[in-house]
Amino acid sequence: MPANTTKVLSYYEDYTNRAGEENRATSSRSASLEFHYTKKALSEYIDKNSRVLEVGCGTGYYGMYFADKCKEYLGIDLFPHHIDIFQCKIQENGLVNLSCCVGDATNLEGLADNSFDVVCCLGPLYHLPPKDRETVLAECKRVCIPGGIIALAYINKIGTYTGACIQLSEVYPNEKANECVLRLGINDDDTPFYFTTPEEMEALAARHGLSKVRNMGTDYFITMGVVDQMDDEKFELYMALADEMVKHESCTGMSNHALLLCRKT
Repeated sequence: MPANTTKVLSYYEDYTNRAGEENRATSSRSASLEFHYTKKALSEYIDKNSRVLEVGCGTGYYGMYFADKCKEYLGIDLFPHHIDIFQCKIQENGLVNLSCCVGDATNLEGLADNSFDVVCCLGPLYHLPPKDRETVLAECKRVCIPGGIIALAYINKIGTYTGACIQLSEVYPNEKANECVLRLGINDDDTPFYFTTPEEMEALAARHGLSKVRNMGTDYFITMGVVDQMDDEKFELYMALADEMVKHESCTGMSNHALLLCRKT
């Protein structure tokens, strides 16, 4: 189990009391972009015959979306309250191909080797230091079938910090953030978030024998304040730009959240 498990659980306990993971995808237009582009990317690899594992499933946002698009979907999350909410959704909708349980991304005990077509790790790497990321990658690879897809969501240090300097210019940049975010890859406020770069993520995947399919940004903190003030017409026009940023890997490092799609070869 990761060394910072207690801190992560404490963070989500407090986060749930404020707004919570359940509302994150719909809290604003800018927040919705990560979910929109992640669903779009995963849809290329999930079909009616797919067995899908999501490690760090939260309250089941992706599970509910893919429920009628795959053969089986298993969600695992460290925070029990998330699983309680997801389980209620499954039962209320009578979904027999969805299941969820409390679990640890660094130890997927009970899951057989080579058993899932698509393995989604869409949250744990946000909260884990480099050593634990290695363990998560090893576990994701173990349970993925040969030729299967592993999707790894992560937070970009450059894109996040640039966005903070623009959106929160009264606070950033500052010396502490330079040290924490740019050098150490950690948050500057003691919350359990870890930042990386597209190059570091690709190197991590390569160390575990995974081949890159695509490395894409999913949202752009630098535009957040502008996007949330747009009317419908303006937002529709903005999405053409967002589509281009997501399409080109040259933009990936400037995204807040990003998604590395790999294949187990």
